[in-house]
Amino acid sequence: MKAAVDNLEAVLEGAGMSLGNVVHLTIYTTDVDPMLESWDALAGRLAAADVAPPQTLLGVARLAFPELMVEIEATAVD
Repeated sequence: MKAAVDNLEAVLEGAGMSLGNVVHLTIYTTDVDPMLESWDALAGRLAAADVAPPQTLLGVARLAFPELMVEIEATAVD
C-alpha cells in the first residue's frame, strides 16, 4: 500500500497538486483482508494532508498486471 500511495503522491506532485487536492479515491485490490490490515498507511497520509475524501474499496480477481495487488484511482481538483 505504501508504494501505491507514494506513486499517487508523485503523480499529483507532477500535476502541481498534493493529497490535499484529492476529492475521491477508488482502491482496487486482489486481496481485501491484507488491504484492510494496511489501511493505516493510506489513512495516515490522508490525515497528514488534512483531507478525508470519500473512498471505495473493491476486491477484484486481478489487476492489469498480475503481479500488482493494489491500484488507486484518484480524482483531484485544483
